[in-house]
Amino acid sequence: MAEISEHHVPEENNTKSERTGIQEDVPYLALDIGGSLIKLVYFSRHEQSPGEDEDNTDMMKALEHRSHPVHGGWLHFVKFETREINQCLDFIKFKQLHCQVGTDPENKQKGIAANVKVTGAGAHKFADLFMEKIDVMVEKEDEMDCLAIGANFLLKVIQNEAFTFVEGKKESVAIDKNDLFPYLYVNIGSGVVILKIEGDGNYEAVDGTRIGGITCWGLGRLLTKCKSFNEIIELSKRGNIKRIDLFVEDTFGDREYVEKHAQKLNAPPNMNIGSFGKTISENKTLEDCNVEDLSLSLLQMFSLNIAQIASLNARIYGIKRIFFGGSFIKDNTCALEILSSSVHYHSKGTAKAMFLRHEGFVGALGALTRYENKHGIVIMDESQDVETSLKSTFSSHDPLWNFRD
Repeated sequence: MAEISEHHVPEENNTKSERTGIQEDVPYLALDIGGSLIKLVYFSRHEQSPGEDEDNTDMMKALEHRSHPVHGGWLHFVKFETREINQCLDFIKFKQLHCQVGTDPENKQKGIAANVKVTGAGAHKFADLFMEKIDVMVEKEDEMDCLAIGANFLLKVIQNEAFTFVEGKKESVAIDKNDLFPYLYVNIGSGVVILKIEGDGNYEAVDGTRIGGITCWGLGRLLTKCKSFNEIIELSKRGNIKRIDLFVEDTFGDREYVEKHAQKLNAPPNMNIGSFGKTISENKTLEDCNVEDLSLSLLQMFSLNIAQIASLNARIYGIKRIFFGGSFIKDNTCALEILSSSVHYHSKGTAKAMFLRHEGFVGALGALTRYENKHGIVIMDESQDVETSLKSTFSSHDPLWNFRD
């Protein structure tokens, strides 16, 4: 672990911390700060965190805030836009999430500032702001390490974490921890990274693309004037892809002919051969297109591209399980459907696309597990039975996380 520099914590933080008893409630906090989103995860012994009942609603306006019960407490998941970093830090300060993290009572009495685990590019970019706003030191954790550790943690610890998307429905997947590896983990965040994970502490970043979530969001904003990615997702649900994309039947102009010669052409009439193709073939301008169709075409185009890259890597490495995560897939039924069907198509049914329910928080969870367990806490999904240690090979200290069979 990095050396903790000595910075004094303001007296008001110490006083308020002792008054609320926060030292006994939130011992672990970690963040993943990407190019577009901040993902914050913390463990507490209670469902409601400190300050929950205080009258200050402005700081609670996160993009997402959910909790998951685990044995011994709760894991809390909170999301902000990266451009709202100050709002995120105000949230941490208001709820006093940082007051006990990354230090021990002896150091706290000496006035030594706590360290908070942070991964992602923002760990470097905003390190000074963390000290300025909430008086904590940022302890940077490797982004790829955290993604690999976080994915293994979710699949081994959280019951029903993985699911498939079949005919518009989510179906939970039972994970056998003895038959989990190898698998591909595809994280669709601002960019896309593909990890080949062969065990705890045994992974390789094998591929990726810059054409990911932030590119889709950026183009969507320019095309539709939407202010959030969620708006693009909602618009896509009312879109008609036939009005904007180009299909095989459009190029031949005769569906009956295409159906008759489909085998020879190796292309069914409804095969999409060009995203946004009708803007050319029908000479459409942006004003001629509705935002619902634009949103749907955009999401499908990005999802198809990512699915093909993932499928090619699965074929190269002979891997049959592909898990997708990242905030791009959150509530994005279009992406879930396209990723599932495209992986099945490109792999000829040999590979399966699966998804993580805590999709955007994989890196932050990985960072959370990097703390030394000074509080004697063991965290595991409370719905399971037999306790087994989960120890990251990246760590030399006692494991913070356990999972059960």
